[in-house]
Amino acid sequence: MYVTHLECPKCKTKFNHRELNQLCTSCQAPLLVRYDLNTIKEDFKKEYLKTRCCNLWRYRELLPIEKHSNVVSLGEVMTPILKIDKVGNSIGLKNLYLKDEGFNPGGSFKSRGAAIGISRAKELGVKAFAMPTNGNAGAAWATYAAKADIKAFIVMPKDAPTITRNECQISGAKLFLVDGLISDAGKIVAKAVKKYRFMDASTLKEPYRIEGKKTMGFEIAEQFGWKVPDVILYPTGGGVGLIGIYKALLELKEIGFIEGKLPRLVAVQATNCAPIVKAFKENKKESEFWEDAQTIAFGITVPKAIGDFLVLEAIYETNGSAIAIDDKDILKYQELIAKHEGLFICPEGAATLAAADELYKNGWIKDNEKVLLLNTGSGLKYPDTVISNPPILKIDEEI
Repeated sequence: MYVTHLECPKCKTKFNHRELNQLCTSCQAPLLVRYDLNTIKEDFKKEYLKTRCCNLWRYRELLPIEKHSNVVSLGEVMTPILKIDKVGNSIGLKNLYLKDEGFNPGGSFKSRGAAIGISRAKELGVKAFAMPTNGNAGAAWATYAAKADIKAFIVMPKDAPTITRNECQISGAKLFLVDGLISDAGKIVAKAVKKYRFMDASTLKEPYRIEGKKTMGFEIAEQFGWKVPDVILYPTGGGVGLIGIYKALLELKEIGFIEGKLPRLVAVQATNCAPIVKAFKENKKESEFWEDAQTIAFGITVPKAIGDFLVLEAIYETNGSAIAIDDKDILKYQELIAKHEGLFICPEGAATLAAADELYKNGWIKDNEKVLLLNTGSGLKYPDTVISNPPILKIDEEI
C-alpha cells in the first residue's frame, strides 16, 4: 500500500491512516487519502494493466487496501462506455458517450464506494457502522457488510425506492425509515454514532468511499486510451462521484498516465434540489441548505452536501459548470435514450443527457467535443418512474 496519510483539504492537518478517522478534528471537514505518488510513478506502469482483471482492483497501487486478504468483493466489473450515436445525432452531438454504472453489483455506482469502504473498514477492525442514505448507497453497503460480517444500521427516507429497502432488509441490515429527507436521516445516524460508537459511514464522513468512486475516473481515462474526454457530466447529490473522478484525474496526471487539460466537469442537479447550481451561479465556495427538496431523481435529493466545497472546487478548477434539470425533462430524456439506444437508465443518469442537450444548445458544449455522460444506476432500480399501460388482448385477438 502506498498510502502516506489522511489529510484535511481545508486546514491541511494530517491524520494517521492506520487508525479509524472520520472528519477533521480541527474544522470538521472530510478527510482525503494521500499517496506517495512519486514512488507509484516508479512502481506502476500502464502496461501492467494488460494482465490484470477488468475490475476496480486493477488499480491497486492507487487504492488504500493494505492486504489482499481484506478485500471484500461481490464481482465488480469495469463498466462499459457506450457511444450513443442515435441519441447524439438527435440532439446534434457527434461524439456523445455514456458510462453505464448499472453493470455494478446491485445495479449502481454505489458498489464502488462500498467495495473500498467496507474492505478498509474490515482492515481497521470495524464491527458495526451506521449511515443515512437515499437508497442505493445503503443497499450497497448493506450487501458488502454482509459479506464482511460487519453489522449495518441504515436509515433512509420512507419514500426511498422500495427495491433498495428490500436489499438492505434481505442482507441482514438493521433498517429504519424516517418521514423526511436524507438530512433528517443523518441527524438520527449522528445520535446513534455518538451513543453506540459505530463507525459513521455517512457521505464523506469516512475517507474511503471516495477512493472507490474515483475508480470511475481511472476507468474513463483508460477506456479512452489515456486521452480524456472534453466534458464529463455527473448527476450530483452528495457529490462523491464527481469529487472522486477529479481526484483520480489529478493522481493520474501526477504519475504521468495522462497529460494536458482535464475534462470540464459538470454537476447536474434537479430544479427542485439544486444547492450546488445556486452556489456556482453565485460564485460561492460552499452551498446553502435547500429547503423543501423534492425530485423524482431520488439519488440526488441532497439539500446540503458536506463535501460541497470540494464539488465546487472541481468545477471551478476545470472550468466546468453546474446545471439544474426539471423533473419532466428528466423523464423525457429517460424515455428518449431508451427509444433510441435501448438503454433503461436511472433518472439521475437521464438528467445528464438533458443537461448535455441544453449546454450544447446554448453553446457551452461545442460541435466536435467528446462528451461523456455518467449513468449512475440501472433504471430497473426505479420501476415507478415508468408507467406501463399496454392494452390487454383476448386470446383470439390479433395485434
